[in-house]
Amino acid sequence: MALGSNKNAAVINMTPLIDVLLVLLIIFMILPHPSVGLKSDLPQPPLENQPPAPPNPQHLVLRIQESGSIEINSQPVLLAELSERLQTLFAVRPDGVLFVDAAKELQFEDVATVIDIAHLVGVNRIGILTAKHQ
Repeated sequence: MALGSNKNAAVINMTPLIDVLLVLLIIFMILPHPSVGLKSDLPQPPLENQPPAPPNPQHLVLRIQESGSIEINSQPVLLAELSERLQTLFAVRPDGVLFVDAAKELQFEDVATVIDIAHLVGVNRIGILTAKHQ
């Protein structure tokens, strides 16, 4: 008896397996996938005849100059004192927003460091100011 002459060899029928695969594919395509991402509030454009809103005292603007110096509402702050200063300012502004305005010549790492410091002291809402492109 030769090795390949077994007449009772099992043969897998591929048709039912392909049907199962297609049904599973359709099920996973139909099921909704929850989107995961960062929560963000998009700014709304101002109305045509509406005057500009006065600045909100709850909001602070943190500027990072090209030299690396930091200012909060035009008052200079050292990087070592930033966390303490932000904690003090946001203790009275729990719903305030910190807007970060960084010089375009800076590395993102420098900006991310400041944002991380703000997150660590409990600032929940941070906006990044960008230049208008015209």
